[in-house]
Amino acid sequence: MNAPGYFSPATGHLQQAADFPILARKIRGKRLVYLDNGATTQKPTSVIDAERDFYRDANANIHRGVHSLSQHATDLYEAGRERVRSFLNAGRSEEIVFTRGTTEAINLVAVSWGRTQLKPGDEIILSGMEHHSNIVPWQLIGEQTGAVLRVVPISDRGELDMEAYGKLLGPRTRLVAVAHVSNALGTVNPIAEIVRQAHAAGAKVLVDGAQAVAHQAVDVQALGCDFYVFSGHKLYGPTGIGALYARYELLSAMPPWQGGGDMIRTVSFERTTYADIPQRFEAGTPNIAGVIGLAAAIDYVQGLGMDRIAAHEQAILAYGTDALARLPGLRLIGTAHDKAGILSFVVEGIHPHDLGTILDTEGIAIRAGHHCAMPVMTRYGIPGTARASLALYNDERDIDALVAGILKAQTMFGKGGKHE
Repeated sequence: MNAPGYFSPATGHLQQAADFPILARKIRGKRLVYLDNGATTQKPTSVIDAERDFYRDANANIHRGVHSLSQHATDLYEAGRERVRSFLNAGRSEEIVFTRGTTEAINLVAVSWGRTQLKPGDEIILSGMEHHSNIVPWQLIGEQTGAVLRVVPISDRGELDMEAYGKLLGPRTRLVAVAHVSNALGTVNPIAEIVRQAHAAGAKVLVDGAQAVAHQAVDVQALGCDFYVFSGHKLYGPTGIGALYARYELLSAMPPWQGGGDMIRTVSFERTTYADIPQRFEAGTPNIAGVIGLAAAIDYVQGLGMDRIAAHEQAILAYGTDALARLPGLRLIGTAHDKAGILSFVVEGIHPHDLGTILDTEGIAIRAGHHCAMPVMTRYGIPGTARASLALYNDERDIDALVAGILKAQTMFGKGGKHE
């Protein structure tokens, strides 16, 4: 096969593996086959350089300084906010709040919006495929406010039961919180329709976009959602940075959820007044370099084109689905008609953790376990799955290596999973 950067006959365009330095390293003497992108993506040189250049040439704290470095750092930080606004097609930059990631963004909404808006008997609708980060915060806020959770079931294919969803909506529904793309199944949910029905019932909608933003274009105005959250590290950006989009009128009415510097207007021992949005929600010194790295990541994927990325990943997903489906003793978990680049599966007689360990000896990185989605595993009656998750730098060779690794594992285990 050709080296990274080869022209893919499946997708008709050039692969980008050469842009990611870590993909050149060896794992146990083997070529790194990185298929754990659902957990975190690798970083292109442009993102690595952007963070390095900030610390080398522009490092200063933001917003409060009058000196040149501070003003320059502030400009870079706020330019990053505008990059996120444009990336999501939000209406205004004030609707973008920087957080540590998806988890913190959901908790921000749960605490700031939930504590003030929810009361006993109110209902929050979740789906049966949610990540723990979109379950636990709502359980916590429910314990504090008396609100209760309702859950939309999922089918054997891993698709939402939209008829059941419609029946769950009612006068007590205050919020629907749902994944755009399931991290455990790869299912792409019909967000625009979910939003339409929720709004018709008078409810708000929060969308967990952690697994969506790297794989498809996202337009929050077209979706119509009230809140949208994502993490930079799943978008080829740094860890410890993410964003919350919230409609201006909602965000303006929400109180601060953390106190500290840069989120205030005036402070006395008698009374504190708060800054305008979005600074009201960004207490303390933020991850300035992370914002700059995130902006570079957005520039990178937009430079390639989200449509091209999506087409490439769909071709590799189809190739991988076909290849895995032909393996005896392997069962795919999550076969929705509309899927993103996630292949979750179980292999008869081999625990997912054992399979992951064996694949690692071949330089293949996958995720094994419940993927912070234990209700999904309960739904399918399994302890966990092996998950190969795709990115723009994956290709047919990676799928071929995965298949060869699974076949090797099967030769090492007899029927019933006993090691021979």
